[in-house]
Amino acid sequence: MRIRTALAVGLLLVSCVSTTRAAERPNLLVILCDDLGYGDLSSYGAPDLESPRIDQLISEGMKFTNFYANCPVCSPTRAALLTGQYQDRVGVQGVIRTHSDNNWGYLAPEARTIADVLKGAGYHTAIVGKWHLGYEEPNRPNDRGFDHFHGFLGDMMDDYYHHRRHDINYMRLNEETITPEGHATDLFTDWSCDYLEERAEHPDKPFFLYLAYNAPHTPIQPPEDWLKKVREREPEMTETRAKLVALIEHLDHGIGRVMDCLDKTGLKDNTLVVFTSDNGGQLNVGANNGPLRDGKQSVYEGGLKVPGAVVWPGKIQPGSTTDSRVLSMDLFPTLLATANVDVPAGLDSRSFLPTLRGESQPELRNHWFFRRREGGQRYGGKTIEAVIRGEWKLLQNSPFEPLELYNLKQDPQEQNNLATKAPRIFNELSAALRRQIQYYGEVPWQKPDSIEPVE
Repeated sequence: MRIRTALAVGLLLVSCVSTTRAAERPNLLVILCDDLGYGDLSSYGAPDLESPRIDQLISEGMKFTNFYANCPVCSPTRAALLTGQYQDRVGVQGVIRTHSDNNWGYLAPEARTIADVLKGAGYHTAIVGKWHLGYEEPNRPNDRGFDHFHGFLGDMMDDYYHHRRHDINYMRLNEETITPEGHATDLFTDWSCDYLEERAEHPDKPFFLYLAYNAPHTPIQPPEDWLKKVREREPEMTETRAKLVALIEHLDHGIGRVMDCLDKTGLKDNTLVVFTSDNGGQLNVGANNGPLRDGKQSVYEGGLKVPGAVVWPGKIQPGSTTDSRVLSMDLFPTLLATANVDVPAGLDSRSFLPTLRGESQPELRNHWFFRRREGGQRYGGKTIEAVIRGEWKLLQNSPFEPLELYNLKQDPQEQNNLATKAPRIFNELSAALRRQIQYYGEVPWQKPDSIEPVE
């Protein structure tokens, strides 16, 4: 009898401890924008744009002034964020597209996503919005650790209201093809709120929600009433810029609605929120990357440096700012650390949780690598790349042009090429870049048997 009683008490204590730990684990919400430029928020210096809800979100936590996307285009950054590895290490060197002759990546089947890991640790996992890492089994969201998927499989929508790409419907509710009505930003906002309301009914099970908007990616197609407001407020603004500003302000409103839902459901106080973008803004559609050189598609700073913030009520000091450098993929171990989940071995990423807590932390790595593969006449299926070490940056922004060297501290706009004036630094960084390319070379980046040889 004593043994049974002691055993019962012991089991009760274990149950209480497990319940307490589950209650202490935060919900995780990652909000990823698509092509949002470094200077396209009022909190990041935009003089002609109003983003009150995102600005409010950023003010409630820690703002990053040196948040870097892993790549200057969509798929590779998403692959890095979700796997905690350099994108080349998981087979996504470039943009994953519908047609094999213009596809430059294939998510490695053996790669574990953060959804896989969190699901195994007891989290409910969901993605709302843009996936862009595969169109068919085994590379759909439900195949890669997500319990719930409500969104778009493809790379971009040809129309924000009709939700097609190449006349193919990629809208899904899990594995079911759906045909919803409405602007994509509104749909993704609504579906996120639906998910939060549903999860509020299960307070004992934490969740991970990856909310990936496709705004403000092309086509620049804001709702007409939002464009009208911008035109009335900024009558001197060009039509190109006005349309992009309206699309971003509409996105800002949607993110505000999601945060309101988080608050109304009682989930806010126990939810860590990440806000960032997958790459820099696209200049030819009116994007503003602040003082940075170039934009989307480029490995100059304007293509890589993005807005970034993390909010965690009671854990992160509101209104704090850091100039610590982090990469998209570093979110993987950081989020796992906040959830008290063991980080898988062999990742390229590093946790910056001490920084979030206001503690001093050494730089996460000595070398920061960026790479992208692309086709067409401009790239020819080859790669562009960059490496940063300290204040130095070596880059090749065209596979057909020489390497360039810049000192980011003295020349943040990358105007003064020092390739011939600092030969020791140039040689050291170019050697490091070559070694990294060899490291990447172990991983195939096309679906097996998807490409026929040229005869």
